[in-house]
Amino acid sequence: MRLLLALGNPGAKYRDTRHNIGWWLADRLARRWGAEPFRTDGATAWATGSGRPGVEIHKPLTYMNRSGEALAALRAARRFDPATDILVLVDDVALPAGRLRVRKRGSPGGHNGLASISASLDSNDYGRLRLGVGRPPDERIDLAAWVLARMPRAEEEEALGAFPRAVDAVEYWLDHGVEAAMNRFNRPG
Repeated sequence: MRLLLALGNPGAKYRDTRHNIGWWLADRLARRWGAEPFRTDGATAWATGSGRPGVEIHKPLTYMNRSGEALAALRAARRFDPATDILVLVDDVALPAGRLRVRKRGSPGGHNGLASISASLDSNDYGRLRLGVGRPPDERIDLAAWVLARMPRAEEEEALGAFPRAVDAVEYWLDHGVEAAMNRFNRPG
């Protein structure tokens, strides 16, 4: 069992915000793998596709800051090793729009969704694919307001332009593991 945990917030109000870029990628992966529509089961909406048997794509419905609650429910129902079998798809303000970075472990770096997951696992040892959404252009802009806002069209196009590479990174992680994916995709380009 391999799990992709795409962080975001449920509801139309949040659908097109920077914080939901993980959900955007989850939707792209579901289409690529021929998944049926996401179905709700407990604390997540989830899908599987014939293109990747044994892989589940989950979108926590607990809101970003409580993503760990959804993961705890998954751990109670499924057998997996968080260090090798989970890849979290998450927005990252430290990366410009259109950039991505694969990580094997690390601190939440101020991201409340990752902090919730780390608390739930009592560990920072789980894979993540960080998707760049950029920093506010002015330090007076509240970071929470920034990630909960929609990207301007040009930035959104840059972010979406990285999705083919992000899809490749996820598939490479599935086939070769997180360290191999880090070596291959953590280069500029």
